[in-house]
Amino acid sequence: MKRRSLFLALAAGVVVLGFGALDARAGYVPLPTTLDKLLPSGTFTKAFGAETLTFSNFTYTSSSSPPPGSPGPAASTIGVVNYAVGTETGFSLTGTLSAAANTMVDVSISYIVTVPKGQLINDALLLTTGGNFGGSGSYSVSETLTTVTSPPTLIGSLEATNTSQLSTLSFPPGYRSIEVSKDIFLTGGSKGVTLSVITQAYSSVPEPASIALLGIGMTGFLAFRRFFKKTSVA
Repeated sequence: MKRRSLFLALAAGVVVLGFGALDARAGYVPLPTTLDKLLPSGTFTKAFGAETLTFSNFTYTSSSSPPPGSPGPAASTIGVVNYAVGTETGFSLTGTLSAAANTMVDVSISYIVTVPKGQLINDALLLTTGGNFGGSGSYSVSETLTTVTSPPTLIGSLEATNTSQLSTLSFPPGYRSIEVSKDIFLTGGSKGVTLSVITQAYSSVPEPASIALLGIGMTGFLAFRRFFKKTSVA
């Protein structure tokens, strides 16, 4: 029993040290944070849920009008918080992206999402919260999902608006990393429009090779357990 307890303790220690080493790497920014903290080259963040996803290579641009070319909302005003519901894991952009009456705001955001080794992304979710105060204003969040290869290959697209706030996309699993490019467009209309939450989430499935390796690993574990029982009895 003592040898067994020692073995389990050592295994747990290795796992804990491994996770600690990953989070200690230069450039890691834990959630919650603000979007500007993720923009410098080499920074990345993680979302925790059904899987641990890594988000990296963030870009951000914004503008508003009138007058044409005016600065849009700063990245420092946009919060980034963890999101996890069921099998979906990701993050939510919070704050208030808004356009006053008779104005327009255009924001572009991109990033790369990567699932753990042995997993493949198989769907994406886009969910928004906002409104136009009963006026004629509107917003749309359009995004494209592509491979990270050169040249990139289109995987699919998502779009959410103030009248259709949820968009989902399922696709054949085949990618550990994908690039997401998002365009957010707000038209203030008669009373203005606001977009307070944008949620991005993804789910994944084990890649075929990982399932086979899992089977081999379980077989080895059971054999080791039987051996351990025999030596303990002896």
